[in-house]
Formats: sequence, C-alpha cells, structure tokens
Amino acid sequence: MINRIRDIRKQKNMTLAEVAAACSPPTTAQTIGRLETGMRNLSLVWMNRIGTALGVDPELLVKGEDEAVPQVIARLTDQGAEPLTRPRDAILPTQLTEGQKDTGPLVCLVIETPQGEYRAGDQLWMRQVGLEQTASIINRDVLAPRSGGRFAFGRLIDRQGTMVGLLPPGMGQRQIVIDRPSWLAVAEMLVRKL
Repeated sequence: MINRIRDIRKQKNMTLAEVAAACSPPTTAQTIGRLETGMRNLSLVWMNRIGTALGVDPELLVKGEDEAVPQVIARLTDQGAEPLTRPRDAILPTQLTEGQKDTGPLVCLVIETPQGEYRAGDQLWMRQVGLEQTASIINRDVLAPRSGGRFAFGRLIDRQGTMVGLLPPGMGQRQIVIDRPSWLAVAEMLVRKL
C-alpha cells in the first residue's frame, strides 16, 4: 500500500508540526514524518488519528499500488493554465475544509430539473451542520429536513429563534419557513458534467 499523507498534508497547506498538534492525543512532527515516509508502520490507529487531524476519511491516506487515482496536473492562474511542478492526487469531496473539523458528514443533492443557477445533472455536495452555525451560512444554499421524510432546498435568508427561512431557487418562488429542523446541509461543492 502507498501512503498519501504527504500529498494530502501539502494540499491542505499544513506542516508536519501542525498535523502532529492536530492529532488527538498530540504527537511529534518527527513521528508524522516517519509515518509519511514509511519508516514507521501506518496502523489503523494512526490512520484514524491522522485522518481526523487532516480532516479526511482515513481511507484516503492509503491507496493500492495498481489503483488509478485522479491527478491534479495543472492550475489556472491569471497568466493562464500552468503545469504543476509535480502532479498530485486529487482529493475527493469527502474531506473537510479549513475550520470544519466539528461539522457533519457530506450529503449529495442531485438536480433533476433546472432551477435557478443549477442545471439538470448537477450534483450539489453539501455538509451537514447544526442550527447553532446558521449565522455563518446566511445567504448560502442549504438543504433542510422537513416532517414526513421530505426536504426543503433554497437560500438561507433568515433565522428567528428555532425557525429558518429558505428562498427556493428560480423566479417567483415563495419563502419556505421550517420550525426546528434537526440539521441543515450547506452547499460546499458543485459537480457539473460538461
């Protein structure tokens, strides 16, 4: 098995010391370096600790030797498309982004009918969050559970006490008010086929 800790750590712009400090319990940068290079065995316990510290699913830390992994090969800058000095593994949307270590899992909403800025076939990857985080996601698209196993989707435009107001995408839609949703899922990534 090939270890991907270094690639993921660099994509997250973290140093060995930062990963070591983010582990629970904290460890040393030297230990993380040895695990990265294979000088120390990467056990399941270490995979879970480092996965949590990096904010990724522990499975992403290893890959089979024959396993094809999507590669990041270029970046688009104001100068145009530029090659990377060395290709790196593309990390799929199961990772947590900076500042999201205490948030919930990803869910996916598939768009079957064009609505607002969304096209048929789009996948909207969304991160579940608690109601206490609504202040930081005002004016973002969210999915909210409703009674009877139904859902509401739209722009979070208001929160008053336990009630949240969503404005569905598209012209002429009326605001949806939901009392005490158990969670909200905020849009994090749009996947669109060309």
